[in-house]
Amino acid sequence: MGKRLLDYESLKGLKLLKASLCESMRLYPPVAWDSKHAMVDDMLPDGTLVQAGDRVTYFPYGMGRMEALWGKDCNEFRPSRWFIEPSHHHIGSLKKVNPYKFPVFQAGPRIGLGKEMAFIQMKYVVASILRQFEIKPIGSERPVFVPLLTAHMATGLKVVIQKRDHSRLDLKIQ
Repeated sequence: MGKRLLDYESLKGLKLLKASLCESMRLYPPVAWDSKHAMVDDMLPDGTLVQAGDRVTYFPYGMGRMEALWGKDCNEFRPSRWFIEPSHHHIGSLKKVNPYKFPVFQAGPRIGLGKEMAFIQMKYVVASILRQFEIKPIGSERPVFVPLLTAHMATGLKVVIQKRDHSRLDLKIQ
């Protein structure tokens, strides 16, 4: 494979990488919980009254593990859940997931304006690193959640990093 440029157009096309990033953030959101304060009386979609001054806290970490939202396999890392009708031969189109179900970039009038740029940046970093290095986890333990404002792993993620042998490298960018 010749070295393809990681330009804006090629990065936009990395659908499997975007699905993998979404799946990672579903299970391990960068911000595990967040709160909003009501400026005026309001009502939540389920009919719960929220009075001016009340704080409403939501928990993306827990939401990412809710069977009611994500199905019986909610604890599994499965990027295919982000595709419309994926098959073994074709990746398919990415689903548009309701931001209230996947609130990693907020939702409603406070939705993150930089969401698409953040995905381009994440794709660029991941593709640049994986183009040069092979990264393999040591052991099979899952990351342990540390409840701080931003997500942390209790003991980090132990990996072996090895420079890729480009003479035998055959990466396919989709």
